[in-house]
Amino acid sequence: MRLLSSWIREFVDIPADDRQLAADLTMAGVAVDSVAVEQGQAVLEADVTTNRPDAMNHYGVAREASAIYDRDLKPYRASPVESARPALGVASVEIADPDLCARYSARVILGVKVGPSPEWMVKRLEAAGTRSINNVADVTNYLLLELGHPLHAFDLDLLAGRRIIVRRGRAGERMATLDGVVRELTAQNLVIADGERPVAIAGVMGGLDSGIRDQTTNVLLESAWFEPRSIRGTARRFGMHTDASHRFERGADLGITAAGADRAAELIREVAGGEVLCGLIDVFPAPRPRPALLLRQTELERILGERVPPERVEQILRRLGFRLAADGAGQWMVEPPSFRLDVEREIDVIEEVARLFGYQRFPTRLPQWSGVARRAPHWHAERALRETARALGYSQTISFTLIAPRQAEPFSLTDPVRLANPLSEEASVMRPSIVPGLLNAVEWNLNRGTRAVRLFEIGKVYAGASGRYEEPSILGLAATGPVQEGPLHAAPRDMDFFDLKGDVEAVLDLFQCGRLYFDANAGADYYHPGRAARAAMDGETVARFGQLHPRMAAERKWRQPVLIAELYLDRLFCHGLRRPKYEPVSRVPAVDRDFSLVVPDAVAWERIESAVGRLGIQELAAVHPVEILRGGPVAAGSYGLLLRTVFQRPGQTLSDTEVNEWSARLIAALQELGIALRA
Repeated sequence: MRLLSSWIREFVDIPADDRQLAADLTMAGVAVDSVAVEQGQAVLEADVTTNRPDAMNHYGVAREASAIYDRDLKPYRASPVESARPALGVASVEIADPDLCARYSARVILGVKVGPSPEWMVKRLEAAGTRSINNVADVTNYLLLELGHPLHAFDLDLLAGRRIIVRRGRAGERMATLDGVVRELTAQNLVIADGERPVAIAGVMGGLDSGIRDQTTNVLLESAWFEPRSIRGTARRFGMHTDASHRFERGADLGITAAGADRAAELIREVAGGEVLCGLIDVFPAPRPRPALLLRQTELERILGERVPPERVEQILRRLGFRLAADGAGQWMVEPPSFRLDVEREIDVIEEVARLFGYQRFPTRLPQWSGVARRAPHWHAERALRETARALGYSQTISFTLIAPRQAEPFSLTDPVRLANPLSEEASVMRPSIVPGLLNAVEWNLNRGTRAVRLFEIGKVYAGASGRYEEPSILGLAATGPVQEGPLHAAPRDMDFFDLKGDVEAVLDLFQCGRLYFDANAGADYYHPGRAARAAMDGETVARFGQLHPRMAAERKWRQPVLIAELYLDRLFCHGLRRPKYEPVSRVPAVDRDFSLVVPDAVAWERIESAVGRLGIQELAAVHPVEILRGGPVAAGSYGLLLRTVFQRPGQTLSDTEVNEWSARLIAALQELGIALRA
């Protein structure tokens, strides 16, 4: 907000110049971003935090300066010149729902003349960033900037029965607001009504049919206090954010409504003429006293790490509007002022003392360490995972936990977890998968010309299917682009499914298991059919991986395949890390035997591996495919496979007879699968 230095100085004698004032306010928590001179007066651009509506005005900032410089703050009083005619006989106010409106103060001014505001008021409003409308409307805006309390002016002659009734809306009621939009009301909306219809949405915006016009001569001024949650809900429902709702939904000052109405009546009489009727109409059915808080000197010293003199504590708090009563035992009973709804606990009072005493006055030192610390569960395994992923060429990334529903939907295998009160629709769902964040990171890199991308992330995902809430830990991998630079005059080879499978195997090899196998059941439709797989460890799924479905890649306009993997860490951690085991190198050479096979297309490698494993040959140290051949001498419907086996017995040389016997058993087992030796 824009603050005028001259306006602040009307309420307190400040011994510093404008730039020093800006620096001191910033150190005290009212951040001033810039100081500029416009039309001969200094304008401070301040960034006031949302919990401080009391400082969103010139008088509130003057109060801060009063505490900073220990100078008296001028009391905010108004004494409008009243006529002998009582206001109660002309207008009436009724609060039907005191739980939503604790106080409603009103002033009646008759015989005003609506027109342009005087030059001094127009200049002040424009310097503070507010456009001049007319003298009556300008007074309410002027009071908002000066005092921080929203006011509203009604044309008294347009109020049926000259009555004000503060009540909840009714089903089917409609009204046009000052912006010309017709709003449909419900019982969740607090409205200001006259004897027949709603004339304003309380705390948000006035009605089009009861506002100040050029023909207005009689005015009813509203100065009220509304329940913040009610105003917040109404403003959000209608998609309206006004200066009034901004302050009411953060907590206005219940104790200033009368003074605000008096000051506005005084100014209207000054700039628009008229007769201020005798007496303030002040309906106050629901006082809300603030409970006193205990402030202990010992707690001050414990939290701040430094002793603040008791007289300085009292001076700061009294300058800020708090009431104190010391008991002589190093503690005070502190009553927060009505305009500080954010002060609810002892620690809040301590913060007030600290920021005004000056954080820069506390010595910088590290906190004492008790020497007691606990490592996070599975920290050793997570460190091994990170080191392995980095060794494989992946860089770590961290993505947002909250995402948009449209991002979550394609990756939700169960119902996603939705926030009850999200800040925005773009962050309203807890991520059901780690893949969306990784894909966003890949997209960010591809859009900036990085073709080779390798990323990994370790984090939690969230599921809440059938009322069962879970937060499993996941390791996600994402890769795309060339594996390595190709030879001269040859294009580099892009990473494919088998490269990713090798990386997944390297990660899984960190953990102990009896049997690890892979199959084609990825179990998620965002993987490319036929280019995805799952890994099972001792019968339990521990990973799924593969190429992203072309449809999803096309939606992001990617021209190169993207590979992803998801490893379920909670399941892997149950196996524990593989323990290195020393085995002496055999002094006896191994025996290699290669088999050139013709394999039907329907027979996958996992069936071959399983058939060989069932033979139970202890001396079979390794079996792996070396080369695949299609076409040429191999008939259609089959493929050629060069299978290499390694036989070895520790400490003893194998005979040809033994190796031949094992080879025959192996060939017989493969023939049962329809596999034949090539001629």
